[in-house]
Amino acid sequence: MPKYMIERTIPGAATLSNSDLRSIAQTSCDVLEQLGPQIQWVQSYVAGDKFYCVYIAPNEELIREHARRGKFPVDLISKVQTIVDPTSAEA
Repeated sequence: MPKYMIERTIPGAATLSNSDLRSIAQTSCDVLEQLGPQIQWVQSYVAGDKFYCVYIAPNEELIREHARRGKFPVDLISKVQTIVDPTSAEA
């Protein structure tokens, strides 16, 4: 199933409290439960005013529906084409 990287602008993201982050995560999990097993949240990275979220889903439309129901902003959705890591250097 395809993997996607979602970029979200949330002003002050890097300074959100643990309680705020827990609330965001719970909202996301609640919406994922409603949408069913075809969409999965892998993890998110927070830097500056941005969240960079990795999801597995059959299509971009399902990711947009998750964002709409959770009231999460979406700046950009990119389908991951290839993953490169240190093992990519091995022959």
